[in-house]
Amino acid sequence: MVQQRLPSLRQPPVRFAHRGARAHAPENTIDAFELALRLGATGLETDVWLSGDGVPVLDHDGVVRRGLRRRRLASMKVEELPPHIPTLAGLYEACGTEFELSIDVKDEAALEPILNVARQSSAEPRLWLCHPDVATLAAWRKLTNCKLVNSTRLKDMKQGPERRAAELAAAEVDAVNLHHSDWTGGLTTLFHRFNRYCVAWDAQHVRVIRDLILMGIDGVHSDHVDRLHAGFDAAQ
Repeated sequence: MVQQRLPSLRQPPVRFAHRGARAHAPENTIDAFELALRLGATGLETDVWLSGDGVPVLDHDGVVRRGLRRRRLASMKVEELPPHIPTLAGLYEACGTEFELSIDVKDEAALEPILNVARQSSAEPRLWLCHPDVATLAAWRKLTNCKLVNSTRLKDMKQGPERRAAELAAAEVDAVNLHHSDWTGGLTTLFHRFNRYCVAWDAQHVRVIRDLILMGIDGVHSDHVDRLHAGFDAAQ
């Protein structure tokens, strides 16, 4: 039985290109971000760390590998970094600001520098800042009007999803981001009842993306921009 489509809070839901169009270009590079937008993604996703001189840079692991050696980005000045690792400012310079930007904040010290760069580009309202800890996100709410996202798993909601939804609403955390396999239509309906956005990550197949849209999801993260479009179309 095909599920009847449930309404999303976000219209239309955001098509987030995970680490840029990483299925089509090297991840977390300007080339990947530019390609994702050319392919029609309406959002980009990345991870931010601070360089040793306090510059927000985009990389998943926060480590540079040279042969067998590994160096943390935090130990290197921005001019020492490999050219494929962009700065957040460089992303806005290359791609503009007409997209949603989801950032997994790997270093809490990066919050203020991230906000400073986004404000200089007039892009703060289109930021989605992600963190697993609700208390940390609640503290961030005093500092920014961007969207705050609790990235977690259903199994980690020890007191249940309804308690988590109420907690997020009380803390003015805008969204919850779960692995696609955690989501059901009942769960999106629950979080929507508390006016919280529902976001899914690791959605790599058309049927999965289609089912998420039918469940009323508000944003989908995928490595494959073409499959995002196909999944959205299949849900119509």
